[in-house]
Amino acid sequence: MIKYIIKRLLSSVVVLLGVITLTFIITRVVPSNPAVKWAGSRATQEQIAQASIELGLDKPLPVQYVSYLNQLLHGDLGTSYSSKQPVAKELAQYVPATLELVLIAFVLAIIVGIPLGIYSAKKKDQLLDHCSRFFSIGAVSLPTFWVALFLQLIFYKTLQLLPIGGRLSVTATVFDTQPNVTGLLLLDCVLTGKWGMFRDALSHMILPCITIALYPVGLVSRMTRSALLEILNEDYITAGRSYGLSERKMLWKYALKNSIGTTATDVALSMGYTLTDTFLVEAIFSWPGIGSYISEAVTTLNFPAIIGVTIFGACCYIILNLVADIIVAMDPRIRL
Repeated sequence: MIKYIIKRLLSSVVVLLGVITLTFIITRVVPSNPAVKWAGSRATQEQIAQASIELGLDKPLPVQYVSYLNQLLHGDLGTSYSSKQPVAKELAQYVPATLELVLIAFVLAIIVGIPLGIYSAKKKDQLLDHCSRFFSIGAVSLPTFWVALFLQLIFYKTLQLLPIGGRLSVTATVFDTQPNVTGLLLLDCVLTGKWGMFRDALSHMILPCITIALYPVGLVSRMTRSALLEILNEDYITAGRSYGLSERKMLWKYALKNSIGTTATDVALSMGYTLTDTFLVEAIFSWPGIGSYISEAVTTLNFPAIIGVTIFGACCYIILNLVADIIVAMDPRIRL
């Protein structure tokens, strides 16, 4: 197992280096002068030339690349053209809000998706299976922005049960200060004992969480069903049934355990995708996360911020994929 993990870590480093190299090349190929962005639209030629020297753009490309790698090794993702603040510092402010949203959404996806896939496989070609497949295909196929707007229309406009957006209501922030211990608002409210703000934050989180969770619920359900249908036809399952083992034990203890590998891989990759692709949901629900940050960076051509989010997303993908590989490798057959 240790050799397997080391091999995966080395391959992950190669992938990350490839992503970093591509981002470096793209920033030099895109027809835009970073020095102009840094100096400002009204800067003189002398100021633009001075900005080029400050950013190191006057040096040869190989020297710039080595300097770029050296900065990344020290945790420096560059400086934002808009705010003149380190991108790593800005990401640290925006990532917790998105991370909290995605984590809760994926807990919902696992809690709902896996049992749905299990019972769909158990009741193959019955009414429950047809309903489950219909729901799963719809969950995967529906556009995210349409789901978000539909939920707002139903639960805010029509039923008036949930807020339309934001992370906290105005009254919650006026009468109390927002805790900032870990950056995860719900956890911070629990740690500081602010239960009123906890309830307010939870009500604001329901609609965006459902919107984000819908796709992984459908994906997890479909993959769990597909894997279980294949496993339930294996000889050892037939042998277990012939020995008189209960169907429940065969399904939950033996079949499900052997289907976790496929499901874990899909869950990990979809989580990485969702973590860096929430800008539509965050824009619709006015959520102050990484999606809002990258949207603003794209509209202002803030390349350091765009590259910082790209590298952050690549790291998330690599880590989650590594975790999924370790889960899969727990099966001795995979290690062999």
